[in-house]
Amino acid sequence: MATKKTSVSDYSESSIRVLKGLEPVKQRPGMYTRTENPLHIIQEVIDNASDEALGGYGKNIIVTLNTDGSISVEDDGRGIPVGLHPEEKVPTVEIVFTRLHAGGKFDKGSGGAYSFSGGLHGVGVSVTNALSSRLEISVWREGGFHQIVFADGDVVQKLKSRPLARDEKKSGTRVTVWPNAKYFDSSAIPMGELQRLLRSKAVLLPGVKVTLVNEKNGDTQTWQYDQGLRGYLIESLAQASHADPLIPLFEGQQYAGADTEGFAEGEGAAWVVAWTEEGNVVRESYVNLIPTPAGGTHEAGLREGLFSAVKSFVEMHALLPKGVKLLPEDVFARVSFVLSAKVLDPQFQGQIKERLNSRDAVRLVSTYTKPALELWLHHHVDYGKKLAELVIKQAQSRLRSAQKVEKKKSSGVAVLPGKLTDCESDDVTRNELFLVEGDSAGGSAKMGRDKEFQAILPLRGKVLNSWETERDRLFANNEIHDIAVAIGVDPHGPNDTPDLSGLRYGKICILSDADVDGSHIQVLLLTLFFKHFPQLMARGHICVARPPLYRVDAPARGKKQAQKLYALDDGELEAIEDKLRKDGLKDGAWSISRFKGLGEMNAEQLWETTMNPDTRRLLPVSLGDFDLASSESRFNMLMGKGEAAARRAWLEEHGNEAEADI
Repeated sequence: MATKKTSVSDYSESSIRVLKGLEPVKQRPGMYTRTENPLHIIQEVIDNASDEALGGYGKNIIVTLNTDGSISVEDDGRGIPVGLHPEEKVPTVEIVFTRLHAGGKFDKGSGGAYSFSGGLHGVGVSVTNALSSRLEISVWREGGFHQIVFADGDVVQKLKSRPLARDEKKSGTRVTVWPNAKYFDSSAIPMGELQRLLRSKAVLLPGVKVTLVNEKNGDTQTWQYDQGLRGYLIESLAQASHADPLIPLFEGQQYAGADTEGFAEGEGAAWVVAWTEEGNVVRESYVNLIPTPAGGTHEAGLREGLFSAVKSFVEMHALLPKGVKLLPEDVFARVSFVLSAKVLDPQFQGQIKERLNSRDAVRLVSTYTKPALELWLHHHVDYGKKLAELVIKQAQSRLRSAQKVEKKKSSGVAVLPGKLTDCESDDVTRNELFLVEGDSAGGSAKMGRDKEFQAILPLRGKVLNSWETERDRLFANNEIHDIAVAIGVDPHGPNDTPDLSGLRYGKICILSDADVDGSHIQVLLLTLFFKHFPQLMARGHICVARPPLYRVDAPARGKKQAQKLYALDDGELEAIEDKLRKDGLKDGAWSISRFKGLGEMNAEQLWETTMNPDTRRLLPVSLGDFDLASSESRFNMLMGKGEAAARRAWLEEHGNEAEADI
C-alpha cells in the first residue's frame, strides 16, 4: 500500500480547498447519494477513515451502531484539521462538513495531504451532514481534544477544545451520524451490505483491523486479513459456489516507480484471478479502496490484459481449432476476480462513485496484468492448456449460438450499400454500426474501428428532414435508403409490429462533429428513427456517440506525467483547466486544440475517445413515457417546414432548458 508521509504538517489547515453551500443536496439528495437507505452517507465517513489508513496513518477503524439509531465511525488517523482555515477564517473541520467541494483530496499538486484517495469530488461528508438530523465530530489532534456539533447541516455547537488527558488517545477522528429519515426510503442500514463493505476494507488494507459493534444486540465482528485479496477471493468463491478453481489463482501486484513512463509514481494495481468451469462468478473491484460495483475502466484493463495474454499463449502453442476466433468475452466469461487499483486522480461516474471512468486506467491495469499472466502461463504450460481448453469451449459455444440466429434470418438479404464498411462478426448483440458525418471522418473511423464488430456507413451532407416525408417516398433519398438497407429493418410506424429478425446491428450509433452542424445532423437522424423506425429506438438500439470538442495537452506536474486530456464541451474544458490550476500549473502552461470536425482526429484519437467501448461515452437514446399526440404536435412545431415562426418563438423562450440526461 502507500508509504507513510513524513510529517503531520502535510495535512494541515491549508490542505483544504473550498470550491460552494449544502442547499442543493437537501433539494435533490438523489443527485449526491443513494436514497434507498442511509448506508452510502455512512460509507462516505468510512471512506475518509480508510483514506487515512491507505496513507499509512491508521491501524484501526471502528463502526458502532448505537442504541439511539446513530452510527459512529472512529479511526486512529491524524485527525481532521481544526485550526482556522487560511482563506475562510473559520475552523477547517467546519468547512469540511458544511461546504460542497471542500477537502484535502483537492490539494494534490504540491505535497497535498492525500496522494491516493477515493474522495475525488469532495462532496462526501458534507452530503452526510446535509442529510443528517444531527452530526457530532470528535477530533484528537496535536495534544488537544476538539468537538463540534451540527443539526440539519448547520453548526449548533461551535468548536470546543481542551487539552488531552494523560491516558487519552493521541490522534484520530470520531464522527457520529443521525441520518434524517425524511431523505431515505428506509432508515434501516442493510447489515449485509455494511458487513461486506467493512470486510472489503480490511481485505484491501492488510494489517488494519476493522470492527463492527452492534450495541443493539451486543454483537461485535472484527475483520483483519493477513492474506489480503487472495484470502478474500477464496472465501468468496467458497460461499458463491462449490466449484474449485480450474487452475491455481493468478495473483500479483505492480505499481509505477518514480521513473516509470506514462504513469504517476505509485499508480498500479493488485489482483487475484480465478477461472471456474461452473457455479457463480465473484467479481469485485476497487479504486483507492472505494468499491466500484458498476465496474469501469480498471475492470476493462483487466479484461484486456487477461485476453491478450491468453490469446498469445493459445497462438504460440497452436491450440486454436480452425474457424474459431477468440474474443475477450470468451476469456472473461468464467473469470472471478478481486481487483484493487490505485489511480492518482480517479474520475468517477457521478458522486456515488459506482463506476470508474478514467481512460488511463485501461492502459494502466492491462500494462501490468498482461506480461505477468503471459510469464505465468509459459512457466506453467499444463495449466495454460487447461485454461485454453476452457476458453475455446466458450468460443465454440458462442459461435453455435450465433449460427442459430443466422439461420433464422438468412433469406431475402438485400444488396448492402457499396459505401458500407461492414464488420466481420455475425453476432447481432455485439455488432455496432456508426453513421458517420462525411467521408473524411468516415476514413478515420474505418482505420480506428475494431473491424471485428464495428461497421462504418459514411453519410454525405445533411440527411433529409423526414418528419413530413411519407413512408413510401423515403427510399427516394439515397442516404435514408442506404441506412435502412444497412440496418436490415424496414420503416414502420409507432403502432406497427415490424419484422426485426433482419436487424444486423445491436447498436446504431450516430457519430457527428461536436459542433452546431453536428448537432443538427444528430437531430435529423434522431427524427428519422423516431418517425420511421420507432421500434429500434424503443428497444434501445439507437445511440449517440460523443466525440470531444477540445484536446488539452498538459505538461508534467508533480507526480503526473504529461497528458492529453479531452473535453466534450466548454463546461468540461473549464473543469479541466481548473484542475490543472489546482495541480500547480499557471495559465498558458497547457495548450488547447479545438477539433473543427471528426476528420481532424487521427484514427487512434477517434478510437480512444469515441469508439472504444471501454473508454468512450456513448449516449443511449430511449423514448421514456410520452403522449404520442402531444409529442407529434411538438415535433410538428420543431421539424415542420411551415413552422419557422412558432419554432423561433419556442426556442427564444425554452431553448436554454434543453438538456440530455447523461
